[in-house]
Amino acid sequence: MKVLYLLLLPLCLLFSQIAPGAGLVTLFHRYPEYECVKRGGTCNFSPCPRFTKIQGSCYQGRAKCCV
Repeated sequence: MKVLYLLLLPLCLLFSQIAPGAGLVTLFHRYPEYECVKRGGTCNFSPCPRFTKIQGSCYQGRAKCCV
Protein backbone atom coordinates (compact mmCIF):
# COMPACT_ATOMS: atom_id res chain seq x y z
CA MET A 1 0.00 0.00 0.00
CA LYS A 2 2.86 2.39 0.78
CA VAL A 3 4.34 1.73 -2.65
CA LEU A 4 1.09 2.87 -4.24
CA TYR A 5 1.25 6.14 -2.32
CA LEU A 6 4.87 6.63 -3.33
CA LEU A 7 3.95 6.16 -6.99
CA LEU A 8 0.91 8.40 -6.69
CA LEU A 9 2.78 11.32 -5.09
CA PRO A 10 4.97 12.21 -8.12
CA LEU A 11 1.93 11.93 -10.37
CA CYS A 12 0.01 14.41 -8.21
CA LEU A 13 2.97 16.77 -8.12
CA LEU A 14 3.30 16.57 -11.89
CA PHE A 15 -0.31 17.56 -12.50
CA SER A 16 -0.31 20.29 -9.85
CA GLN A 17 2.25 22.35 -11.79
CA ILE A 18 1.02 25.77 -12.88
CA ALA A 19 1.76 26.82 -16.44
CA PRO A 20 4.29 29.64 -16.86
CA GLY A 21 2.66 33.03 -17.16
CA ALA A 22 -0.48 31.94 -15.34
CA GLY A 23 -0.26 34.99 -13.14
CA LEU A 24 0.02 33.27 -9.79
CA VAL A 25 1.69 36.35 -8.30
CA THR A 26 -1.41 38.44 -8.98
CA LEU A 27 -3.48 36.06 -6.86
CA PHE A 28 -1.82 37.32 -3.71
CA HIS A 29 -2.27 40.81 -2.30
CA ARG A 30 0.99 42.74 -2.10
CA TYR A 31 1.29 45.06 0.85
CA PRO A 32 2.46 48.64 0.24
CA GLU A 33 5.57 47.89 2.32
CA TYR A 34 6.55 45.16 -0.16
CA GLU A 35 5.96 47.44 -3.14
CA CYS A 36 8.04 50.18 -1.52
CA VAL A 37 11.02 47.91 -0.92
CA LYS A 38 10.65 46.42 -4.40
CA ARG A 39 11.09 49.93 -5.85
CA GLY A 40 14.27 50.33 -3.81
CA GLY A 41 12.80 52.47 -1.05
CA THR A 42 12.36 52.29 2.69
CA CYS A 43 9.37 52.87 4.96
CA ASN A 44 10.10 55.69 7.42
CA PHE A 45 8.03 57.15 10.23
CA SER A 46 10.38 60.15 10.36
CA PRO A 47 11.01 62.56 7.48
CA CYS A 48 12.69 61.11 4.40
CA PRO A 49 16.50 61.28 4.28
CA ARG A 50 18.26 63.77 2.02
CA PHE A 51 18.15 63.17 -1.71
CA THR A 52 15.05 60.95 -1.43
CA LYS A 53 11.43 61.76 -2.08
CA ILE A 54 8.08 60.41 -0.95
CA GLN A 55 6.67 57.79 -3.32
CA GLY A 56 3.68 56.50 -1.36
CA SER A 57 2.79 55.35 2.12
CA CYS A 58 3.34 52.31 4.33
CA TYR A 59 1.75 50.80 7.41
CA GLN A 60 -1.78 51.99 6.62
CA GLY A 61 -0.67 55.57 5.95
CA ARG A 62 1.30 56.05 9.19
CA ALA A 63 4.71 55.95 7.45
CA LYS A 64 6.14 57.27 4.18
CA CYS A 65 7.82 55.32 1.40
CA CYS A 66 11.06 57.17 0.66
CA VAL A 67 12.75 56.35 -2.65
